[in-house]
Amino acid sequence: MGVIERVDPAEVGLNAEKLKRIPAFFESYVAQKRLPCAAVLVARGGQAAHLSFQGATEMGGSTPIGEDTIYRIYSMTKPVTSVAAMMLFEEGALRLDHEVHRYIPEFQDVMVFAGGAAEKPELRKPDRAMTVRDLFLHTSGITYAFLQQSPVDAIYRAKGIDYSRHAGDLKSFCELLATAPLLFSPGTAWNYSNSTDVLGRIVEVASGMSLDEFFRKRIFEPLGMKDTFFSVPEDKIGRLMACYARNATNGEIVLADPGGKTSVYGRKPNVFSGGGGLASTIGDYFAFCKMLGNGGELDGVRILSPKTLEFMTLNHLPGGKTLKDMGDRTFSETRMDGSGFGLGWAVTTDVVATTQPGSMGTYSWGGMASTFFWIDPVEDLIAIQMTQLMPSGAYPIRPQLQQLVYAAIED
Repeated sequence: MGVIERVDPAEVGLNAEKLKRIPAFFESYVAQKRLPCAAVLVARGGQAAHLSFQGATEMGGSTPIGEDTIYRIYSMTKPVTSVAAMMLFEEGALRLDHEVHRYIPEFQDVMVFAGGAAEKPELRKPDRAMTVRDLFLHTSGITYAFLQQSPVDAIYRAKGIDYSRHAGDLKSFCELLATAPLLFSPGTAWNYSNSTDVLGRIVEVASGMSLDEFFRKRIFEPLGMKDTFFSVPEDKIGRLMACYARNATNGEIVLADPGGKTSVYGRKPNVFSGGGGLASTIGDYFAFCKMLGNGGELDGVRILSPKTLEFMTLNHLPGGKTLKDMGDRTFSETRMDGSGFGLGWAVTTDVVATTQPGSMGTYSWGGMASTFFWIDPVEDLIAIQMTQLMPSGAYPIRPQLQQLVYAAIED
């Protein structure tokens, strides 16, 4: 665990006084016990100009969070899996237009939901086969059990398609997932889903390594990410903070997973979820983001080619469509207006439509427990927010943080 070095904000064109609004803003959430904590990092030119910590490792607790605090980053795992897959793409081990059943044969005969109820669905053949690109983009037709928006979600729940409760490994989880119908024919809509878990399985098949081993050997160790895990080691588990959930009906906040050794992250998972399984620190994720923002390289270690990163941060949705166009009624970890989707993250395609300051080509994603990051290539800016409250849309803290950060830019 290294110390995050900081520079004077003025050296990188940021206003120090305006950056002070960030901790003041989050302190009110913590004081009112709406959030257990908030950690925020803002960097420009790969240099951290702001790092602040409010709150504690437990709601109202006495142990303050800091650089060593470990958070469940959930869906911020997805960009890591996407990078892993594109590393294999660069090596010629997979292609975006390959059909998924080339790697996972059980997807060969997957059907599409065409009507009826979850108990007795009507099915049809898809218009085309699901591709690896569909998994990156969430245009695969796969869904999530927790969404509770369609009969297909209900079929997932009935079949027990939930990686956190699955008794087998990632291979058997994907085989089970392939027994459920698709929500739509691949490429015709956008739906947040277990797609990245399937992509993680393809990383295993194409590399001959478990996802855990691939992450560790090919990404975490080269980047010096010593505190990022699918399960937190015994000597570090004490640094994992508690996670909370807010009831949408009455606003009550309850403990969802304790910190420390009694957390589910204290034991090895059955499924290495490339869609939502990692825990990390703000410093480790900063290293990952610096690599992305620096065109795939960090401190002399190259993970991806700059041309590959450039390709990944384009909008890959068909016809230049937005998330709003293709997935208006589904859940997303980002604003759907003005956002397309690249190979692993949302991409800003229309700044005005987002109703927020920003730049074209900014890419971002977040996690279920209200963690978030964005990288603005135009401003050479990285911002990371960590806390532990589910769901991620409990409060509008992501756009509010963006307002505060962009207001601090002076040069």
